[in-house]
Amino acid sequence: MSDIEINEVAPRDGLQIESAFIPTEDKIKLIDSISSAGVSRIEATSFTSPKAIPSLRDAAEVVKGIQRREGVGITVLVPNVKGAERALACEVDEINLVMSASESHSLVNLGMTPEQSLNQFYKILELTRGSNVFVNGSLSTSFGCPFDGYMGIPRVLDMVGKMLDLGVDGVTLCDTTGMANPTQVKVLCEAVMKAFPQSPFTLHFHNTRGMGLANVLAAWQAGITRFDASLGGLGGCPYAPGATGNVCTEDVVHMFEQMGVNTGVNLEALLAVSARLPELVGHDTPGQVVKAGMANRRYQIPSR
Repeated sequence: MSDIEINEVAPRDGLQIESAFIPTEDKIKLIDSISSAGVSRIEATSFTSPKAIPSLRDAAEVVKGIQRREGVGITVLVPNVKGAERALACEVDEINLVMSASESHSLVNLGMTPEQSLNQFYKILELTRGSNVFVNGSLSTSFGCPFDGYMGIPRVLDMVGKMLDLGVDGVTLCDTTGMANPTQVKVLCEAVMKAFPQSPFTLHFHNTRGMGLANVLAAWQAGITRFDASLGGLGGCPYAPGATGNVCTEDVVHMFEQMGVNTGVNLEALLAVSARLPELVGHDTPGQVVKAGMANRRYQIPSR
């Protein structure tokens, strides 16, 4: 059993902001390749309106077309009851619901207040009750909002508590805009785990200001073992000014493996998939290890 769990979000969080539509068959091949590398979960797509996110308009076709592997959970993001109904029809393993701790970001990103988001959660949880589907609640801007500033710990604890009271099975704390720093991460992670010791927490970091890996490490040192990450570092919130991609999966895996922490991921296989990403998306990706190679790589001494 691995020491930490990696939830790969590139097929959803990464591809949703790509300007060019990635063909369905290529998405399926990408997910199948990531699945074979041994990640714990894959966020495959989002069952949202095709008008809102046209790049993911093939959500059902993707989920139905991928190869399901034992030990690899398939997660999808759903924004409302209709999306949840479509996801359940595809027999996904997990549904991810999203709300924001910030009032302004919630209105810009979701078109509703945090309280209205909680009401939407309630309706979706009523629909999923009795099923075996794991329902996760993601709290955007947990570490700060580009419009409202930093979120205090009491605000985050209040929102997390309300989600858990409704019946979500787990919670993801999201650094949506890359505002978090390692000290802040450590303090907040310790606070939520003390307040809600029975709840599984996942951490979702962006590398907007170059602190993604440092924040992952700080969360792990505080006791977190579940992390979202995006192959190649793809992604970014379209409603967060200046927010670049998510923390890079292969860089996270490489860091932990070099530290002797078992991720359960075949890093060489993952790097091979990442190396094909630029051709798939039509541009370079920010991942570092795929360019430099693993730290245990050795070179011939150059001749003089």
